[in-house]
Amino acid sequence: MELPAEFLRIPLAHRALHDGGRCLPENSLAAVDAAVDAGYGIELDVQLSSDAEAMVFHDYTLDRMTGETGTFRARDAAELERVGLRDDGTGGTVPRLSTVLDHVGGRVPILVEIKDQDGALGPIVGPLEEAVARAIRGYRGPIAVMSFNPHAVARMADLLPDVPRGLTTGDFHDIEWHHLPHDRRRLLQAIDDASRYGVSFISHQASDLDRAAVAALRERGLPILTWTIRSPEEEARARRLADNITFEGYRPVIPPAPVPVRA
Repeated sequence: MELPAEFLRIPLAHRALHDGGRCLPENSLAAVDAAVDAGYGIELDVQLSSDAEAMVFHDYTLDRMTGETGTFRARDAAELERVGLRDDGTGGTVPRLSTVLDHVGGRVPILVEIKDQDGALGPIVGPLEEAVARAIRGYRGPIAVMSFNPHAVARMADLLPDVPRGLTTGDFHDIEWHHLPHDRRRLLQAIDDASRYGVSFISHQASDLDRAAVAALRERGLPILTWTIRSPEEEARARRLADNITFEGYRPVIPPAPVPVRA
């Protein structure tokens, strides 16, 4: 499934157009609306509620982004919709993915990152992917899904074969990924799963864009997105090796849409 052209032209706001916690928290409806108003695409994260709903939230616990504590997945969707987001002047709470899609209504591209539920980027997948599929099935607008977990990507291929899917990739260094066996990290660094699961793109860590495996995929014509860009200078460097950026902390220029050529 080919990635729509909008994903290669319009910069994607990382966790929507948040402001670092001043008034527009990450992955909030207010940050989503701000991105739409500015004309940016949206990258967002989804986690699973206890009653199998896809909720827009990055972390596995509530502690960092809310005034509450505990495991995210221990709460049902109705409870989570009442959990206030920290430093939010808008009165916002944790939204459902379906609610975000209703807000956007196809006006800008949406890139949904499915957070790993296996714990080791392994084969224990299914409930979150099924919840995401229920939320986005029939959505009219540019949308794509991705995950660090190749098994999640494969599951989305089964559930929604017509929705573009990609791998979130990076250097998988020891510090952040110390819980993964060394051999598993080596396989993920090689990005072999891009061919195995027929992905439409990868979204690769900006500091690791010069990896040979990334260059090989780009030579084959696979679109390369990159994360997370935080300045015009970083953007200029990244665009030498990537087709589009996921950004935060500044506002990149949105290239104009191509003018249709008249016959």
